[in-house]
Amino acid sequence: MRTLARALVLLLLLAGCSAPGHRDGGPVTLRFQSLAWQQESVAAVRDLVKQWNATHPGIRVEYVQGSWDSVHDQLLTAFEGGEAPDVIHDASDDLADFAYGGYLADLTGLLPARLKSGIPSSSWRTATFGHGVYGVPFLQEPRVLIADAARLRAAKVRVPTPEHPWSWAEFRQVAKRLSGPGRYGVAWPLKEPVSATLNLSLSAGGGLFHRDADGKVAVRFTAGDAVVPRTIHDQVAVDHSAPASTLGSGGSDTLPGLFAGRYAMVPLGFSYRQQIAQQAPEGFRWQVLPAPAGADGLVQGVSPQTLSVAADCPHKKEAAAFVDFLLRPGNMVRLALGDWMLPTGTEALKDPALHTRKNGWATGTALAARLRPAPAQSVRGYPEWKDKVATPAFQEYYSGAIGLGELRGRLERDGNLVLARYQR
Repeated sequence: MRTLARALVLLLLLAGCSAPGHRDGGPVTLRFQSLAWQQESVAAVRDLVKQWNATHPGIRVEYVQGSWDSVHDQLLTAFEGGEAPDVIHDASDDLADFAYGGYLADLTGLLPARLKSGIPSSSWRTATFGHGVYGVPFLQEPRVLIADAARLRAAKVRVPTPEHPWSWAEFRQVAKRLSGPGRYGVAWPLKEPVSATLNLSLSAGGGLFHRDADGKVAVRFTAGDAVVPRTIHDQVAVDHSAPASTLGSGGSDTLPGLFAGRYAMVPLGFSYRQQIAQQAPEGFRWQVLPAPAGADGLVQGVSPQTLSVAADCPHKKEAAAFVDFLLRPGNMVRLALGDWMLPTGTEALKDPALHTRKNGWATGTALAARLRPAPAQSVRGYPEWKDKVATPAFQEYYSGAIGLGELRGRLERDGNLVLARYQR
């Protein structure tokens, strides 16, 4: 009996040591959670997974559908429960806590030279935390102005280009010229005001988060950080060239007003062009304009979409190989076109399909070289700071409930208290 018991224990131990990605000596199985949601994008990702499985019989990838709405909490639960996907689709501004928490694999020694050299260093910085790389940035989305072309022509305003953009001051004046009874020059959909404000503020020299020699981060609201918030505030409360009613809206909520002529311009992410192309009424002419430029030109922050590998994945080399396959230049172009976004890869960005004037592709592609890591990319505690401090502070400032001084005080005083807890 004792011999039988020892044999059973040994069998259990051997079973426990077996690689969880193998099935009875069969192929490695990787679970890939994708956040693609637009029809074209989902189709492109699923087709690439199918291609991989057809050409790599020893490494099978299972497609798992995730959601942008709940990805942070869902991943946190999965990590803590030991059930995280092997390959993870996310955004770079969501990676810091996962990277520092040890939930993501350092990809530094896992990625091929082609992939490393094919993406600019500025993009790699968005997924670099400490001395490790915890995601591959592959899609990025600048903010642009979607404009009613007929309204611009009728008002005889200068139409900006990436070579000759509007300044923030000129943008404010143009918005006033485009306004009239029951009509507004611009509508700001700021249901999520923090990333839009911080990323656009880079053009004016803002940065908000400042890292000292010890690596600790503090919030400092400078003159450059005030340019964009003050412009938005004054358009709503002083010029009345922007309605207060859209401040709590999402981007899609403003499209009916744009189509109806209520708003002449709407600042939106580049991917909203797909909805506009599909939903615009017949005869509505729209065009893509670059966001205004500040003291630092057309620079703006972005948080690229990323692909990461879970630290607990038992087959990291195979997972990295799958990521490399997904992000070959031709595949990266397919993913970008499916999501109506820009690829990070320099070779992919050369594709003629991304340089056509139709639907504003050329305008967006011209902005690619000006995109920089979003100010909060590597800040631990950013999600809590954003939710508990920055979002309510910006919402109250834009609505006129508090002034610029109170906004500055809350971002710095309350914000630094939150960040301090993550930097002890």
